[in-house]
Amino acid sequence: MKLFLDIETVPAEEKHHGVLKEIHARKLANNRKISAKFEDYLAATSFDGSFGRIICIGYATDDKPVDVIAGTEKEILEKFWKIAKDATLFVGFNCLDFDLRFIYQRSVINKIKPTVDLSFRRYYHDQIYDVMYEWTKWAYQQSVSLDTLAKALGIPSSKGGGIEGKDVAKAYKDGRIKEICDYCKKDVEVTREIYKRMTFSK
Repeated sequence: MKLFLDIETVPAEEKHHGVLKEIHARKLANNRKISAKFEDYLAATSFDGSFGRIICIGYATDDKPVDVIAGTEKEILEKFWKIAKDATLFVGFNCLDFDLRFIYQRSVINKIKPTVDLSFRRYYHDQIYDVMYEWTKWAYQQSVSLDTLAKALGIPSSKGGGIEGKDVAKAYKDGRIKEICDYCKKDVEVTREIYKRMTFSK
């Protein structure tokens, strides 16, 4: 079973701001190259599973319709791993360094044991097929965006005309959860279409 996935994340909850301010101050004191503004540092936690949070996971199995898991983070992770237990291949865009890594880290923090023992080794695609890396063939310091790759292949992009990744945190704060989930689902569909083109299965 192929499991296509994408996640949407937001910065750390307010209860963690105190400790994050301490970490931020320590990094500045050690001359780390980070923004002096705590607000910028806080916003960047949405890309770090240590304190950032998952607010939804979009997924599809094989050729079935795309669906989304929402709710509390713990509920999201529990449902995801129930679905993932039968997956033989995980497919995503930059999922090796972001989506799956983030899911694993948040699972540890939420004390939810994964149902699949994922190997994050590079240069293989027998368990995880990362569309971004497979397109660049692991070329050093080369990357491509989902939007660019979709356009190159003539596949309708999920970007433009609504919420995009950079808008998720504000949209979440404004309570626009459904819009975020719909955007996430579109990314999964585009990823699946790209995967099919790249593997000549369509």
